[in-house]
Amino acid sequence: MWLTVLAWSITGIGLLCAVMILIDIYVGGYRQPMKSWEAVWPITAIYAGPLALIAYYRWGRPATSKWRQQHGTPPQFGLNTTAAVETIPGGAASFVGHLIAVPIVVATGVTIAGKGVWPMILLIAAFALPLLIAFEYRSLTQAGQIRSAGLRLRAALKISVLAIIAFDMGMGVVMLLVAFVLGYPPTTIAFWFVMWGGMLLGFMTAYPMVRWLLQRGITEPAEAS
Repeated sequence: MWLTVLAWSITGIGLLCAVMILIDIYVGGYRQPMKSWEAVWPITAIYAGPLALIAYYRWGRPATSKWRQQHGTPPQFGLNTTAAVETIPGGAASFVGHLIAVPIVVATGVTIAGKGVWPMILLIAAFALPLLIAFEYRSLTQAGQIRSAGLRLRAALKISVLAIIAFDMGMGVVMLLVAFVLGYPPTTIAFWFVMWGGMLLGFMTAYPMVRWLLQRGITEPAEAS
């Protein structure tokens, strides 16, 4: 009972943070220069709660034309901050992958080696990958430094595959913990509560990979206007 109450409370806080971001974007008029961020920020808030809200006000809002008209050009991000911002879309893509993959596995009852967690992990990556590829391709297009569409697609594919693999290393550990130790059914809020922790752990395992990609100049800041 205590875990259910805690899980609903944390999830409720996350949903409230997501609503606050949506209101700020669509009512407050702080529209993102890259429209996909208008989905990424509230999605991130659902599982990261106040952390996402703080990140949005610190890094997301200053990317908007309205904020810049009010306050001028924001200071340039350092490598660590840029890597953190660049890691956020992978989490949002994985979140959407969860929402699609988990119900499919539950409804079909499909298993690998007698466990549903294996097809869940594979399907989450399968659904998240094209979303992240599309995001990165749009980001590279907006940056304007790679003129060839084919080269942009190859770069977006490379970035997305590496980021999803790194993200799944953290998230997958938590999913295996739920499947083999905790045993929470996917139909319970306790399962999803632990998944929010897995998303945060996935962020931490993906961050070093994204930082390395930035250092090598393989990716560009996704909020570049």
